[in-house]
Amino acid sequence: MNDPLRAWHRLADTSVLLDGFHALKHALRFGAEVPVAVTADRAAALALAESLAPDLGEALDALLTEIPEPSYRTLVPRPHPTAVAALAVRPSRAAQLETLARLPRPAPVVVLDQPRNLGNAGAVIRLAAGFGATGVVTTGTLDPWHPMVVRGGAGLHFATAVERLEPAELPPGPLFALDPEGEDLRGVRLPDDAVLAFGSERTGLSDALRARTGHLLALPMRPQVSSYNLATSVAMTLYHWSAQRP
Repeated sequence: MNDPLRAWHRLADTSVLLDGFHALKHALRFGAEVPVAVTADRAAALALAESLAPDLGEALDALLTEIPEPSYRTLVPRPHPTAVAALAVRPSRAAQLETLARLPRPAPVVVLDQPRNLGNAGAVIRLAAGFGATGVVTTGTLDPWHPMVVRGGAGLHFATAVERLEPAELPPGPLFALDPEGEDLRGVRLPDDAVLAFGSERTGLSDALRARTGHLLALPMRPQVSSYNLATSVAMTLYHWSAQRP
């Protein structure tokens, strides 16, 4: 019982927290290295795996260690309903940057320009993984690997490249930025190597990113509606891109 807790405390400062069963499930499916995983109810976690992730049943059976619930609660910021938590090795920055910079690429890169909300950033990473986007880049101070972002992304950080960069370091490719003054998105064909930039809901695009943008695009919106949620805007744009493909 003490071994997983000792391993956890030894690795916690240098690892990615996978908070909940679904985060662990997705991380394993996309090749994450998970040195330790714990649960307050092993039987319930394995039953959940049998129901929702039978492809991972054997891996989870070997990986999950049951610990007392009070011990579990000390390991996470807020207990997850599934009472599962794990630590994963974060992909190297060099590998992430190589993926983002590689051309030609099969799908766009999403850029969140100075995002503020951890949950929104996680939701965008989940969307990007679902659409098969090459990666998600953030500018500004928000850490895209913050535990609350990983929780919001349901562990799908491991299904796409995720990094924080300066505007001058953005991946190559034509840069399209969403802005109310832009051209209607519905009339524009987005190439697979596009870099799609989204400003924050409150302040929009930063001056640094706007100066680098080659194309301003606007989402269709009813008059007097001020904005969409950030994740909604990303979903609409990625769907538009995907709908144009064969």
